[in-house]
Amino acid sequence: MTRIPTKDEILQWISENPTQTSKRDIARAFGIKGAARIDLKRILKELQADGHLEKRKKTYRDPDKLPPVSVLEMLAPGGDGDLFAKPLEWHGDGDAPVVLFVPKASDPAMGEGDRILARLTEVKGEQHDYEARLIRRIGTNPGRILGIFRKGAEGGRILPIDKGSDKEWTVANGASLSAKDGELVEAEAAGPKSRMGLPAARITSRLGDPTQPKAISLIAIHQHGIPDSFPDEVIAEADAIKPAPLGKREDLRDMPLFTIDPADARDHDDACYAHPDDDPKNPGGHVVWVAIADVAHYVTPGSALDREARKRGNSTYFPDRVVPMLPDRLSGDLCSLHEGVPRACIAVRMVLDAKGNKISHRFTRAMMKSAASLHYEEVQQAIDGNPNDRCAPLLEDVLKPLYAAYEATKIARAVRQPLELDLPERRIELSDEGEVTAVNFKERLDAHRLIEEFMVLANVAAAEELISKRQPLLFRVHEEPSPEKLESLREVAQASGLTLAKGQVLKTQHLNRLLEQAADTENSELINMSTLRSMTQAYYAPENFGHFGLALKAYAHFTSPIRRYADLIVHRALVTAHGWGDDGLTPEDVDMLAQTGTHISDTERRSMMAERDTTDRYLAAYLAERVGSELNGRISGIARFGLFVRLDETGADGLVPIGTLGREYFRHDVEEQTLTGSDTGFTLGLGMPVTVRLAEAAPVTGGLVVELLAVAGKPMPRGGGGRGGSSNRGRAKNRSRSKTAKTRKKVERKRRG
Repeated sequence: MTRIPTKDEILQWISENPTQTSKRDIARAFGIKGAARIDLKRILKELQADGHLEKRKKTYRDPDKLPPVSVLEMLAPGGDGDLFAKPLEWHGDGDAPVVLFVPKASDPAMGEGDRILARLTEVKGEQHDYEARLIRRIGTNPGRILGIFRKGAEGGRILPIDKGSDKEWTVANGASLSAKDGELVEAEAAGPKSRMGLPAARITSRLGDPTQPKAISLIAIHQHGIPDSFPDEVIAEADAIKPAPLGKREDLRDMPLFTIDPADARDHDDACYAHPDDDPKNPGGHVVWVAIADVAHYVTPGSALDREARKRGNSTYFPDRVVPMLPDRLSGDLCSLHEGVPRACIAVRMVLDAKGNKISHRFTRAMMKSAASLHYEEVQQAIDGNPNDRCAPLLEDVLKPLYAAYEATKIARAVRQPLELDLPERRIELSDEGEVTAVNFKERLDAHRLIEEFMVLANVAAAEELISKRQPLLFRVHEEPSPEKLESLREVAQASGLTLAKGQVLKTQHLNRLLEQAADTENSELINMSTLRSMTQAYYAPENFGHFGLALKAYAHFTSPIRRYADLIVHRALVTAHGWGDDGLTPEDVDMLAQTGTHISDTERRSMMAERDTTDRYLAAYLAERVGSELNGRISGIARFGLFVRLDETGADGLVPIGTLGREYFRHDVEEQTLTGSDTGFTLGLGMPVTVRLAEAAPVTGGLVVELLAVAGKPMPRGGGGRGGSSNRGRAKNRSRSKTAKTRKKVERKRRG
């Protein structure tokens, strides 16, 4: 029979082992198994009831001792300059223990009232009971609450904005920050539950009207369930990391690798360098290096950082903020290839022939030091003959050889023929207050295309390397369009007077031929959008089904491990395949590859939806002041309940409810993607140029409602009656009015779906 320890023995164990106090730890320490665990549970409950133990989540501890990691509040410095702190988690009967704060030289200055998370060490024979070492300041990583404040007699409540949540928080009078009723607020937890049984919160920021731009991305973050604050253990783990040593890494610090990023980039995770190949067997060839931050060295399998990164799956980008996959200590510091700073990396050396074909590659785990952190515009200006002071020293030996290599890759790309969609990307520009000041379309430079091409080459090299070494990995998979979607695209092309041939194995070159036919015509945007809609969605999987859009047999994401978990998996696979260390892909990682691929494909879609919804809300906020204005656009979508118009100026999509089109009924043809008037026979189809009047703009939902005024410069025909003739005009008009509200609800569901 298993011997059950006495209460005194259990208390002695907990006192001597403050970090191993879960029921499982205690059972393991005393060899308790099977049914005997029931008796252990009973004894622990008795100790808790008697006040000898306090249960915290799933662990037990002596209430007369502080936990090894505890929250403290700094006190005023003593007469001799010593810093003491008050423990905020003391639940004992006597006076709180005396805690001496022992700062390191790198710790920030502390002031009275500062709250910190600290690691405690119990000491004997001193005038103080514990010594504390800083993990982090509390308040730089709080659990945030976002909701609508409702004022009450004794403070108020915070109501959630999440659709699926009914959790409310109480706010005391002194913790409301003078928030007004109906304001969107940010808050943090502020203690135990109130008398009403609701948790208490303290408002930390007033965000004002929830319809205003400053609140827009926060609403999307919470509505889509994107984790936007890191647990303390994750931050503590990141804060404790030291820069990687050179060790056995290849030393590339003298190589002029450099980064090219947007001008406002905070992190730099990829660097490149190229030079002519001096091998006489490869005349006119090039050597291209791509170096990527070695995130795998810092984010190891099973760590708190790893669990959180996998949970997030990727970073999410909004016009006013970034929700990163990794804490700033990594994404903005240790894993960012800052200029002039040694940084750990995984690099690939690729040899290209004169026509840009990759003829060999070699991967290495290395140490690099970026020669420069440049942005796209200044690099392009330098190549175009106007170098600034930063680019001038690099022009001949670094920039021009890189562009020469890029020119070679353009030859190989023309042969491969990846899908060449022409869809300008919108850029929303904000003021410091979060107001939209302009909506522009991002300029595409050769500097952008150059980096993209070299990153594709590196990703291909990673996939080929791991396949050759029979190492499991996650591929980036993009399958070809379904026959149904392809037929829909063919019908749109035919309606536009263009052709997409049947009866052949579809290749990207066939789609490119269609896009070329449409180029510089009024149907260009329509054909590009329709082609994009015909594509399947790319995903991550351990099986290789190729990448249709890029016209590649094997493709894996390797170049952005700071912001994509898939790339971190590929980095670990390379570590394992080359035997570079014990921080590679574990057997557990391999067993979960399919599950991980599904999960991060889902988080990617989640981010895309949140980013899209945020863009729609910003555009609605931007256009809200222009309600009543006439705007030009093109019909971008046809549905039974109306049609969508993409506005030329902003790229925003507005709905024309079918009930507002005129006095006649409109028949919806799903296959032809048209609406046809039953009286006049007037047909509305995709791509038609239109003039509309902005009727509604709702920043909270991102919805736009527009009224169709003219098609191809001609006023809309009004129609004569309706399906039932002129006697039914009034009834039809009333029906159309009653449908308007339902239609608006439908469009919101469609936008979110």
